Amino acid sequence: MTSPRAVLIDIDGVLTVSWRPIPGAVEALARVRAMGVGIKLLTNTTSRTRAQIAAALLDAGFDVSPDDMLTAPLATASYLATRHPDARCVLLNSGDIREDLPGVRLVEDDPDVLVVGGAGPEFSYEALNRAFGHLQRGAKLVAMARNLCWRTDQGLQLDGGAFLLGLERASGVEAEVVGKPAAAFFQSALDLLAVRPDEAIMIGDDVEADVLAAQRCGITGVLVRTGKSRPHAEAVSPAPSHVIDSFPDLLALLGA
Repeated sequence: MTSPRAVLIDIDGVLTVSWRPIPGAVEALARVRAMGVGIKLLTNTTSRTRAQIAAALLDAGFDVSPDDMLTAPLATASYLATRHPDARCVLLNSGDIREDLPGVRLVEDDPDVLVVGGAGPEFSYEALNRAFGHLQRGAKLVAMARNLCWRTDQGLQLDGGAFLLGLERASGVEAEVVGKPAAAFFQSALDLLAVRPDEAIMIGDDVEADVLAAQRCGITGVLVRTGKSRPHAEAVSPAPSHVIDSFPDLLALLGA
């Protein structure tokens, strides 16, 4: 393939699993960076702030900084400021990410907007039923992402998208999705790197949210078989532009 000017990279399942590096990924990322291409890490992770994600990756051996990342929470803060300014927002999420929601008016009840992030113990029946009540009373529904699952060292685990589907069906309210697979999320990364879609590639383990969503934006998609990718993911139509076993195999694809 033609060498890109920018490489967009998912984190969980591509560079790491449970924040431990996938074999060879640390060295491979360093070699990609040495090629002089722009790099942006695109993640729907909502359990940690951007600074915490960067710290975890540094601990794992990756040479990265918070500025290398575009996260769903930061995109959500920008989206709310533009589309729902001064709205009262209830956040249903696993993890304290208030630092990455500057300007967002968080409340405990009676919201204008229900914001749904990644799942965890906080997604109890009581919490979900309360969220359902907010939607019945007219709250808008904003989702940081709609990932159904993610891979940890304990195997695949349910993510917020699985619960989001139930809230949408029960309430009749369709979520406004901000992170991947939203086209605006990918466009933000391209704008930050000052490249056109045809000058970038996206590497991810989620065939829909990472790869096909990027391809719909004109970005070359590369599916890795690590993380949550499963055999049936390669049988989709349209197919991923490229499929590789693991992130280090990207080097051969780039001719490095």
